Amino acid sequence: MAETNVVVHADAKVLAQAAAARLVVKLIDAQAARGFAGIVLTGGRIAAAVYEAVNDLPARDAVDWSRVDVWWGDERFLPSGDPDRNETQAREALLDSLPLDPARIHAMPPSDGPDGNDPEAAAARYAQALAAAAKPGTAQLPHFDVLMLGVGEDGHVASIFPEHPGAYETRVVSAVRGSPKPPPVRVTLTLPTINTAEEVWLMAAGPEKADAVGMAMAGGGPVQVPASGVHGVERTLWLLDRAAAAEVAPRLRSLR
Repeated sequence: MAETNVVVHADAKVLAQAAAARLVVKLIDAQAARGFAGIVLTGGRIAAAVYEAVNDLPARDAVDWSRVDVWWGDERFLPSGDPDRNETQAREALLDSLPLDPARIHAMPPSDGPDGNDPEAAAARYAQALAAAAKPGTAQLPHFDVLMLGVGEDGHVASIFPEHPGAYETRVVSAVRGSPKPPPVRVTLTLPTINTAEEVWLMAAGPEKADAVGMAMAGGGPVQVPASGVHGVERTLWLLDRAAAAEVAPRLRSLR
């Protein structure tokens, strides 16, 4: 049975540093077991802090980055290189400084890509890329060792928003139109896809996230609180700072 753990850190800085160390260890262990590793990145302030912390870790050199596949959980459907794209954030904070294999960096298509300004076609193209990376005879998805998610103030994860059509999606990847958070057009992995990851990490920092985290952990329902519908196959890990954990039952917390 998959386990759920909640780890509460003193503040956002400590959270980011601890998550960075966890990530490096996870990638090393995955490569020791299978020879490669797959990670799904997210966007947002805490994610950027984690990427920067990985960049500062001497232990990062213990990872064979040429054998890491990098995917994204969602993306703002904007032109390539736009500063608001999650890809741009991750490249500037970490990826551009790593010896990654360019063929194993799987960015979601931009709005100026081969599909033009068509997010549905971009979503279908990303689903095809995922299927192409899957092992023969398996489901249409590669192995994700860890999938990282930020938790929004409304409980959204990736670009799956409360009471929005994306919360009901069953396709592998979907386009999002009319997002309640700008920009309005996005591409996202769906909840069924997210839930195929070996481990899912939900990260939140700050008092403005406390209500959403509390509702998600109380089982608010994936349509009303998408974060509550997320789980890893082997492990679901909540990485919080004390402010974001304010509404979490004390018996569930592991303080660090």
